[in-house]
Amino acid sequence: MYTVAIVGRPNVGKSTLFNRLAGKRLALVDDIPGVTRDRREAEARLVNLTFRIIDTAGFQDVTGEVLEARMRAQTEAAIKQADICLLLIDARAGVTTLDEFMAETLRGATAKVLLLANKCEGSAGESGIYESYALGLDDPIAISAEHGEGMRELYDALRNIMEIDQETLSSEGEEGPSDHADTAPPPALRIAVVGRPNVGKSTLVNQLLGEQRLLTGPEAGITRDAISVDWQWQGRQIKLYDTAGMRRRSRVADKLEKLSVSDTLRAIRFAEVVILLIDVASPFEKQNLQIADLIHTEGRAMVIAVNKWDLEKNRKRKWRELTEQLERLLPQMRGIPLVKLSALTGQGMNALMDAVARVYEDWNARVKTPELNRWLVEMADRHPPPITKGRRIRLRYMSQIKTRPPTFVLFASHAAQLPDSYRRYLVNGLREAFDIQAVPIRLRMRQGKNPFAPRK
Repeated sequence: MYTVAIVGRPNVGKSTLFNRLAGKRLALVDDIPGVTRDRREAEARLVNLTFRIIDTAGFQDVTGEVLEARMRAQTEAAIKQADICLLLIDARAGVTTLDEFMAETLRGATAKVLLLANKCEGSAGESGIYESYALGLDDPIAISAEHGEGMRELYDALRNIMEIDQETLSSEGEEGPSDHADTAPPPALRIAVVGRPNVGKSTLVNQLLGEQRLLTGPEAGITRDAISVDWQWQGRQIKLYDTAGMRRRSRVADKLEKLSVSDTLRAIRFAEVVILLIDVASPFEKQNLQIADLIHTEGRAMVIAVNKWDLEKNRKRKWRELTEQLERLLPQMRGIPLVKLSALTGQGMNALMDAVARVYEDWNARVKTPELNRWLVEMADRHPPPITKGRRIRLRYMSQIKTRPPTFVLFASHAAQLPDSYRRYLVNGLREAFDIQAVPIRLRMRQGKNPFAPRK
């Protein structure tokens, strides 16, 4: 499959074009220049061409260790990775010196280059189109990424470059049954890394990948949107999501940060396992507890990872404090794994992934109905349900209706009157009896039918 990188100076519409080719709003888009910082990848489709698309940060002529220089390094990595580069310019603004610098840079690249003049709706961009011939990159293609204009011309240019084979050209007819359908690999395990700003989420993802795939640095809030990266661990396909840091709601003021937080929330809901990364220096402060409660409410499997463990001096005492705080502050999450690690040095990576595998298994746990009801009889005999309004609540039977997370339905008389304390008693009993320790368990109540009630 061909890889196509969208490059250009800041605020020319790269992320808008990326979203249009991807067919969904994956990248954050705003009028503020420099919204995109990391390179983001997705599968794209244009008519019947399929290819890999890369969104990049706005290219700037800076060097050194500043943030913009590190963003430029990410864009240069995308150019090296790409088979085709789409150089985007703003036709309304005309050709700038940075556009000229980008064109000169791409001449030395191995990838083929297509020049796209964006924002050409109406006649506002005509002068910019004529100016772009001076860049010496063949005829420019006039498009409007926001309104979808010029996509046919872009398709023709891409098709002329790409080889027309089964990998790049999707069949327009119906596909026959595959001989390998029964040997298809399992879907990728989706893991999101979340936490407060500047706790090392991007550094952790880079450490797991074994490369500097994501932008990192001492500045807080570098990551702005959720970036997905494909990875493989012990033969299993993994899709890792690096997310923007989540601050207290009262401190989130500007529009861009609100969009970033919304993107993180979407990543949590889409993930199967969520790694909550906390700083050993401030582990269980209010914001971390709120994020943990959010993950639990969404029904995701969760692992709490304590980062920067290499900086802790009194490790035995600190570990006792952490385990005590976890039990005291998050009692509704009994058995949740707590892993100590250092994203910078790589300490604890195997322990982290082992914990992820365990909670994912618990998240998919299923209990057979006969075993479940034998357990229910034992629990009711050990501690009968309370009497309400002069009548004892009778537990009739229970079944598991779904996994991910494990969800059970209990049929009982006067189900609405069953106290929360007794529900917790049953949920804790489920954890102990069937070894479902580290994931949310949902218990739903249903009113049993009264055989003596008059029929309607």
